[in-house]
Amino acid sequence: MDLGIRGRRALVGGGSSGLGRAVADRLAGEGCVLAIWARHEPALAAVAADIRARHGVDVATIVADATDPAAAALVADRALELLGGVDILVLNAGGPPPSDPVETQAEGWAQAFQLLATTPIDLASRLLPSMRAARWGRITAILSYAVRQPISDLSYSNAGRSALAAWLKTVSRAVAADGVTVNGVLPGRFETPRIRQLDEATAARTGQSIEAVKAALVAAIPHGRYGEPDEFAAFVAWLCSEPARYQTGTFTAIDGGLLVGLP
Repeated sequence: MDLGIRGRRALVGGGSSGLGRAVADRLAGEGCVLAIWARHEPALAAVAADIRARHGVDVATIVADATDPAAAALVADRALELLGGVDILVLNAGGPPPSDPVETQAEGWAQAFQLLATTPIDLASRLLPSMRAARWGRITAILSYAVRQPISDLSYSNAGRSALAAWLKTVSRAVAADGVTVNGVLPGRFETPRIRQLDEATAARTGQSIEAVKAALVAAIPHGRYGEPDEFAAFVAWLCSEPARYQTGTFTAIDGGLLVGLP
């Protein structure tokens, strides 16, 4: 199926690893021109080279840390300079460390909200005017299933991602008539470095092996396994497509059936 986005200019956060990398790869496969950004330049450069070689599209890189209050301005300015404009924005960043929900710290909250809410909202707000003027734009945020079913030891992440979801829902109504869609995707557990780190942290905290931790978590997933990043990326690419122009303000779980409640 032709998604109708060949030649569109896409900016993807967290593009050096995990779900962000998978999304960048999918969009490149659809013929998008890319800019990917993350903290670590060597990893970004390696991913960009791989995507260029396999898909034959231009891939620019931007090094920035989403916990830095200046990151959004830097990324927006560089993306506009490198791409000449942004049609597709994928909001994505790593997550804060696990914490005991009754022993959180003010510094942890400040960093989590900068990473997961303030920086992505600032970045999207800087790029929205040109999308609205062009009468076409796609903003898709990679969130977490914790927006609907909080994870006990991820208080910072639960709250930060939920704050972003609230803004996305609000702004989606304000820009829909301008041809700009705004959606979120709620990943369950996927085979990514982030999930591996969380599983290792649980193993260390509980004294179990990582294999035992993963087996218990897989047992709660009706599909019986962790997802593959490309399975997630396929849906994100759809949300960024031309045929998805009537879908906005939605938050879709891609989780193998993990969530137990109604939407």
